[in-house]
Amino acid sequence: MAEAVQSDVEAARRLLAADGRFRVLERVALPDGRVPLGPIAGSKIGICLDTETTGLDPAVDSVIELALRRFRFTADGKIVALDAPFAWLEDPGAPLDPVVSRLTGLTDADLAGRVIDGDAATTLLLSASLVVAHNSRFDRPFVEGRLPAVAGLRWSCSMEEVDWAGAGYEGRALRWLLDQAGWFYAAHRAGDDVDALIELLRHQFGDGSTVLSHVLAGADRCGWLVRADGAHFDRKDVLRQRGYFWNGSAKVWMREVGDEALGDEREWLDREVYAHGHRARASGPVVSRVDAGSRYRRLN
Repeated sequence: MAEAVQSDVEAARRLLAADGRFRVLERVALPDGRVPLGPIAGSKIGICLDTETTGLDPAVDSVIELALRRFRFTADGKIVALDAPFAWLEDPGAPLDPVVSRLTGLTDADLAGRVIDGDAATTLLLSASLVVAHNSRFDRPFVEGRLPAVAGLRWSCSMEEVDWAGAGYEGRALRWLLDQAGWFYAAHRAGDDVDALIELLRHQFGDGSTVLSHVLAGADRCGWLVRADGAHFDRKDVLRQRGYFWNGSAKVWMREVGDEALGDEREWLDREVYAHGHRARASGPVVSRVDAGSRYRRLN
């Protein structure tokens, strides 16, 4: 009976696709347990991760849910095995903001007395050669603040390390990217987001490359983190248009550039931010080397 139903589903899918007026989305439904997806010889261990938190600032806010799932991957970006999913809740010790409850679906009752298994989470994370989140700039500082023993692991980001616009996609939100790739998922809990991210990493672009292959390439690159220390408030729009983002923890505008662009970036800053008349409170930027072990970390 199940095979007959599946056959009907596939026939309906082909009919709708052939009509041209419809687009079929498939629900993300990864298996709950460990499962091989291909030959694992020579593969490495990665982890997809997501957090839910009480707010946006890792200096004052707390992790209330941590979800992660290990996978094995090949050098060319193919996921060949999945581990079981793991997720923990944690009581922040104070009532949740109603906005957080609406966004996460979590309540104070859900979290009462709950604690993240730090030892188990740390062991899993330390077993991986790469950690991937869809917004590592948000998740990494929270994870390292809650689990300091995992500081310094190699991270990459499926949101920032993929040229989504160049691949013909609109926006960078996980749900919207999946929608354009032909998938959907309903919930917004950390565990659901992790499975959705794994499905996105498996997606192939028109040239046959996977999303994960681009994420891996991003992890392998080195660059320079340029901090526009002392930039005057009036230069914020100029900095934003240049590609700088505001780091709330460090209270500074920053961006990452490659080796070949560092000289031009210094010249641009000298002209547009630190030149006489722009009222900068510093004489120039602070520049530091960055790679997968330091990228996306919280800066003070």
